[in-house]
Amino acid sequence: MRNRLLAGASALLLGACSVVGVRSGTEEPAFELLEQANGLDIRRYAPRLAAETEIAADETASREQGFRLLAGYIFGGNRGSARIAMTAPVAQQPVRIAMTAPVAQSATVNGHRIRFFLPAALRDPPVPNDPQVRVVEVPAETYAVLRFTGSTSPQSVADAQARLRAALGDTGWQAAGDATAWFYDPPWTIPALRRNEVAVPVTRRGTINPAPTPPA
Repeated sequence: MRNRLLAGASALLLGACSVVGVRSGTEEPAFELLEQANGLDIRRYAPRLAAETEIAADETASREQGFRLLAGYIFGGNRGSARIAMTAPVAQQPVRIAMTAPVAQSATVNGHRIRFFLPAALRDPPVPNDPQVRVVEVPAETYAVLRFTGSTSPQSVADAQARLRAALGDTGWQAAGDATAWFYDPPWTIPALRRNEVAVPVTRRGTINPAPTPPA
């Protein structure tokens, strides 16, 4: 019953989102823009907290299932039943810990990892009730980032990642890990108005790559 109520609340709040997106005023993980090169942003992100889950399914199904699991956590599926209201793509709640955008998706050995980033001010997030959900600290990392709009289909994401890697070859940076996709809008947003990004951790050319970290 509790899970059904949480799912219902999630659906109601998600349904309040606009087809043109709800990014206005949404907190995003802080970063330093190191440079812009060949159409790419080179961004340095500080450590940040995220709620994540791993789903053993294809790219689209993983995103849908992972979103539902993480929505259950932020809508009260945690110790103390704290309500963590997403600032995008859902409405604010009277008692809340606002999460940030984007939602991140990256491939794993068995499927895909889905992450909701948490706000910088949140130092002690509630513990998830569902063992499939965990809160992690994402380490500091430098990323090359390519922005794109339109479809978020697996083919569109793969095409964007290919463009990212091709553009990276003409810069002073080299890939140091696997690519990831970041989604800033709900799926019903008008495609031309969506903000999507693909990113890959990088180091300067000529440097020794550090031990790889999980993609954010």
